[in-house]
Order: sequence, then C-alpha cells, then structure tokens
Amino acid sequence: MARTPSNMLPLGTKSPDFKLLNVVTNKFMTSHEVYGKHGLVVMFICNHCPFVKHVIDEIIRVANDYRVQGFGFVAISSNDAVNYPQDSPEEMAQLAEKDHYPFPYLYDETQEVAKAYDAACTPDFYVFDDEQKLVYRGQLDNSRPGNSIQVTGRDLREALDNLLSNSPQRKDQKPSVGCNIKWK
Repeated sequence: MARTPSNMLPLGTKSPDFKLLNVVTNKFMTSHEVYGKHGLVVMFICNHCPFVKHVIDEIIRVANDYRVQGFGFVAISSNDAVNYPQDSPEEMAQLAEKDHYPFPYLYDETQEVAKAYDAACTPDFYVFDDEQKLVYRGQLDNSRPGNSIQVTGRDLREALDNLLSNSPQRKDQKPSVGCNIKWK
C-alpha cells in the first residue's frame, strides 16, 4: 500500500470552481450548489483505497454532524476508471447508495478538478470558509490502517469548530496520507 501525502495547497487559496457529474443522480453539480452557509468541505476519495475504507464511517459521521451546522460537503473521485474499474461512476454510485453518503459523490473524469486543487491522495481534505478561502487542508486525524489509533476525525472537526467559533486555525496542519490519485 503506497503512502502518498497531501500537497498542502496554500492557505487562503480561493476554492476552485467545478461542474462534475453526481454519480447518484446522474446530473451535473457545481461547486456553488454544494457550498454551505459557513463553508465547504471538499474530500477527494475513491472506492478501493484502504486508507479511505479505514475512515469512511467517520467521514460520514463528520458530514452528518456538521451539515446541520451550515457546512457543505462534497466527495470527488478523480481516479482513472479505465485502469481502476472499481472506481467507475457506476461502482461509485452503488457504494454511495449502500453506505448512505450524506453528501454528493462526484466524478472528475478529466482529472482537471484534482489538478486545480493540487490533490495528491485519497483521502485528501480541504475546508473553505464562507468567503471561499482555504482555511484547512490535510488529514482527517492521525489514524491510518494498521496503526491502532482510533478514528475520530479530530483534525477536520477542529477546523470546522474553529470556523464556527471564529477561532484561528492551527498553524501545524498535517498532510493527509493515502493512496495516490490514479492519474491517466
């Protein structure tokens, strides 16, 4: 299992716009449609990555906990579905429905959105405030497959709580670690 870290897009970066296929509804969605009152969490995930599988239940819990507080959530898969058919839009839709994803699951077929976000791995997390400025990027928490650390979502939850309370974000944001995005 390859361990690829986040590229850590510079804080303050404006959220890149996108228009991608929602694999569940089979309709295109824009970044503006998924934004919440307080901001947006963009997550690069995929179906087959063991790092994503390790944390997906907590990702769902975090989304359920913070959507009601005014945050938008969106998951994007940018993997090459030709060479990784388990990450095809059809398989993505099946998984999203089976696991009751409380957020849109979008397919980045051209991989241009992943490049715009400088995404490198799955999972990779980005938090944008209500002014569309990047305030957090990096890991969900310190848990990884096999390291015996409980999955809590601590780092992402703290970033969202800081936005809600107008508190400063941590300076020492840690990169996520996961499987590399499967580039074409």
